[in-house]
Amino acid sequence: MKKKIIFITLSLIVIDFVTKLYIDMNFNLMESIPLINNFFYITKVNNYGASWSILSGYIPIIILITFIVLVVLFKEQKKFVMNKRNTLAFSFIYSGIIGNLIDRLFRGYVLDFLDFKIFGYDYPVFNFADIFIVCGIILLIIAIIKKEDENGISSTKQ
Repeated sequence: MKKKIIFITLSLIVIDFVTKLYIDMNFNLMESIPLINNFFYITKVNNYGASWSILSGYIPIIILITFIVLVVLFKEQKKFVMNKRNTLAFSFIYSGIIGNLIDRLFRGYVLDFLDFKIFGYDYPVFNFADIFIVCGIILLIIAIIKKEDENGISSTKQ
């Protein structure tokens, strides 16, 4: 794995860890503080599942799936051109997955705290690790569209 990916990944894991630590030390469970009324709140929530609390209560299964995803992602990374965007994409995804994995391993749940209410819909609470995963996936989709993966590279050589 490239040194840049390792450095960026570790840096983002630290950001995720520090923000969760701050929330954990300064907020009570389900405490909610509005930053922008009727839009953005900091709300401390313990998520015992995966995204949107799916598989809630099945932490060992989620941890197993997480390790499988990390192995597959590491193998698939080799099929991509490692430009700046793709380096960021993989760094974001690794850091998000590992950040939430750390929570599951040491807390038994993922600490979420970013709470948005958009057009009357109370969006599920999330954290920085979740943002990193989504941003990384968006960047990988762009890479695939631009044919920067193995399939696109080989098809442009024909």
